[in-house]
Amino acid sequence: MRGTARRRTSAGPPAGEDHRSGGRPADLTPESTLTSTSRTAPTPPTASEAATERRSTEPVTPAPAAADRFVHWRAAGVSVVLALDPVGGLLPQVVHWGADLGDLDARDLAALALAAVPSVGDHPTDVVRQLTPLPEHARGWVGRPGLEGSRAGRDWSPTLRLRDQDVTTAGDGTARLTARAGDPVARLEVLLELELTPSGLLRTRAQVTNTDGVEPYRLDALRLVLPVPPEAGELLDFTGRHTLERVPQRTPFAAGLHAREVRTGRTGLDAVHLLCAGTPGFSSRAGEVWAVHLGWSGNQVHDAERLHNGARVLGAGELLLAGEVELAPGAAYRSPWLYASHGQGLDAVAGRFHAWLRARPDHPARPRPVTLNTWEAVYFDHDVERLTGLAGIAARLGIERFVLDDGWFGSRRDDTSGLGDWRVSADVWPDGLHPLVDRVRELGMEFGLWVEPEMVNLDSELARAHPEWLFSAGGRVGDPSRNQHVLDLAHPEAHEHVRSHLQALLDEYAIAYLKWDHNRYLVDAGHTPGGEPGVHAQTRATYRLLDELRAANPGLEIESCASGGGRVDLGILQRTDRVWASDTNDALERQGIQRWTQLLLPPELVGTPVGPPRSHTTGRTHDLSFRAGTALWGHMGVEWDLAAASPGEQEELAAWIALHKQLRPLLHTGTVVNGDHPDPHVQVHGVVVPGHDDALYALVAVGRSVTWPPGPARLPGLHPDRRYRVRLQPPGTDTGGGWPGLPPWCADDAGVVLTGRSLALAGLQVPPMHPEHVLLVRATAVTED
Repeated sequence: MRGTARRRTSAGPPAGEDHRSGGRPADLTPESTLTSTSRTAPTPPTASEAATERRSTEPVTPAPAAADRFVHWRAAGVSVVLALDPVGGLLPQVVHWGADLGDLDARDLAALALAAVPSVGDHPTDVVRQLTPLPEHARGWVGRPGLEGSRAGRDWSPTLRLRDQDVTTAGDGTARLTARAGDPVARLEVLLELELTPSGLLRTRAQVTNTDGVEPYRLDALRLVLPVPPEAGELLDFTGRHTLERVPQRTPFAAGLHAREVRTGRTGLDAVHLLCAGTPGFSSRAGEVWAVHLGWSGNQVHDAERLHNGARVLGAGELLLAGEVELAPGAAYRSPWLYASHGQGLDAVAGRFHAWLRARPDHPARPRPVTLNTWEAVYFDHDVERLTGLAGIAARLGIERFVLDDGWFGSRRDDTSGLGDWRVSADVWPDGLHPLVDRVRELGMEFGLWVEPEMVNLDSELARAHPEWLFSAGGRVGDPSRNQHVLDLAHPEAHEHVRSHLQALLDEYAIAYLKWDHNRYLVDAGHTPGGEPGVHAQTRATYRLLDELRAANPGLEIESCASGGGRVDLGILQRTDRVWASDTNDALERQGIQRWTQLLLPPELVGTPVGPPRSHTTGRTHDLSFRAGTALWGHMGVEWDLAAASPGEQEELAAWIALHKQLRPLLHTGTVVNGDHPDPHVQVHGVVVPGHDDALYALVAVGRSVTWPPGPARLPGLHPDRRYRVRLQPPGTDTGGGWPGLPPWCADDAGVVLTGRSLALAGLQVPPMHPEHVLLVRATAVTED
């Protein structure tokens, strides 16, 4: 990675305070200090600049030399070229974000920027668009502006003049740019940040400060965008519902606005997940793709916009409800990070996210414990003997973490009462949780506990004592969902109540893991007593609560669950150690849910359970080999009443758990790959270990092919010039039937030896398989004689 052009002028006024707090703003947590590297002297504006910026009296400097006017960052096959205006000009513009352009000198960069300037249209009122990551209406951008708001109807169209900008490189190799701009008439200041990480992941965010000393400023939106070229002619994003999350959908990148809004107060079961634009027909391994993701766990909007003048952008931001953020004098709001990934094929896009996440200092490093959750086994029927018996079976099968789910606290015998009363129920647990926790730990397993700290039943001690802590708009508490309502954590007392009760549990019991659930939408979410919208403050308060618990309890792991996969984003993942991908226990549907969840997250962050033989979410029945062969590919666990499993099933499950433990170093550090098989009923995916010495693939029959055999499957990701012995990996050898004439390569343990290039380009024949079965294929590098 390299950067050119280092420049900084004097900084503007200090950042203000958050609109809801009296101290340092919750939205303004500094992550680094950027140093001043050089300074330019101010000069009067040119005539054209003065005409464009007639409202501003800020001084400007002469246009710097080409070497100082451009930044070229390169990392892992990605180039980002930024054009830097002199002080008094525009915020930095993204000239190029995409494939690596190679070594470019200052002359090359100047020519590139010149070649990228669009022509004026054929209408006399057209202007050359001046697009920055925070597009401005006043500068001719007629799409969605980046900054929207007003001061009692005024100052709604700010013109931002650059005050200073700085380019640095962090110790981990991340290249950073910060730029500060302001509008003295609108009395606003904006801080823009851009970063390119060593994995080639680009991210940006912005902060707006009300510099007026008297009047508040109502902020309606702060959205960031990045340009994509005309080749990006097709869009891919995701939708879904409970037990069927992350369903892909494709549309042409047509003229106009493609906007996806989330107003449920969490990332969403129907979340966009990633908004991708690419060459039409792009797939896992082919086609150029640009993708964005918003690292935020509350209301949000993603959009793809194509204007009549040819401009195309992808962007996102927090969706602010009416009047939700009003900046008092001196106050500031900072947007969530917008993450952006580019690559050839979706696997390359995913790889940048995976590499960045794995490089974090707090990324889970120890082997991910195989986890049993008790929900499917006992539901609300908590009995210490039954649960300790289940723990004994789990330990014998090799399970490493035992999680007690809903029903252990207060009056919680069903979902109608007790939620919010985070004390162990004396009725069900007269000796507390100690008998179970002690037994679990004696068996060599960790103990985990289910909680839902943001929610409350009306029939609870908490709701009766503090009805003012519940969200209420217009004097109503709103309709319940699953018999529950939302506890407004923006009340400091409510926040402290929950924190102290959870901490008391963590102090009394050896709890290694919290399954943190979130089962109600934040609709009608009014902050009492006035009823102002409270989703933004609730999201921030939840982040603070998680941060406080993690800081006070080193080593505590937390899972993000929200009716299944309803809170999967890079905001919550900075505070949790894995996500619950879905409440479905149907292995067929989990094949797709896990595949697309891993477009953003590496396997070790995605909970993947083995469910019971018959799925209660769909009614389908699957062999254990398919259920376990699906669960293998993430942070493996079990949601099944093992006491009801036959001895043969228990023995087979133990073999799958042993295989997962053996393969964890591969599965949880390797590169995720997906094959593009032309038959939609055959799916191919795998993980290749760093160094390309070893790989595991799955051949999955998700349906019945019209033609049989369906043809060879290509195995991507191996070193092209090395040879690999390829054979079936037990216990994943169940095809579902006693087929005659298996392909020779899988007929015996010897397998076949092929080069990585041959496996990627020619592949090997798929054995005959019944639908909803999976075969595991191991490819191990052969040592040459």
